[in-house]
Amino acid sequence: MREVNPIALKDEEIVHKILHEGKPELFEILYRRYYNKIVDKVFSFLKNRKAAGDFSNDILTRVYEKLPGFKGNSAFSSWVYSITYNYCIDYMRLQKKLHYPDWNRTNAIPEIPDESEEDLSGASFENVMTILDLIHPEEKALLLMKYQDELSLKEIGATLRISEDAVKMRLKRARTRVFYLYRERYS
Repeated sequence: MREVNPIALKDEEIVHKILHEGKPELFEILYRRYYNKIVDKVFSFLKNRKAAGDFSNDILTRVYEKLPGFKGNSAFSSWVYSITYNYCIDYMRLQKKLHYPDWNRTNAIPEIPDESEEDLSGASFENVMTILDLIHPEEKALLLMKYQDELSLKEIGATLRISEDAVKMRLKRARTRVFYLYRERYS
């Protein structure tokens, strides 16, 4: 019987081989698959390409160290991105000493009824990214996890170490803030 080329394996199959068949060298395949994606996610927070590369190496080291904790309850990519977002948020909190509840109180926006929330599908990518850079890193991470990476509320809550109800509330607040800031800046 012919051995399957490891590059053709799914992420979860590679993780299984690393953990249960003693093939740690296969992590290089996962590293190559995810390095550039992680760099892009980190860069969206740091705006520094060199630091994003360094952080990505640290994140992938952390991914490798935490592999035994991957239970397969979500896609491997979702698990990797959760680690990535946590790393970035923890760094941003440390650097800027950002505490979300305090930040949210000092950066309050007017209450906007749900029905007034606009659809930003016609907005330019650059304008939306500009607005995302104006909001709190946790709000940005929430929106990216939900709409870019399509993580469930449970996965987002686990990543940010908050309840699903808190995720719902913060997602609503983040969307409202994005709509408000977008309208203020571009309408």
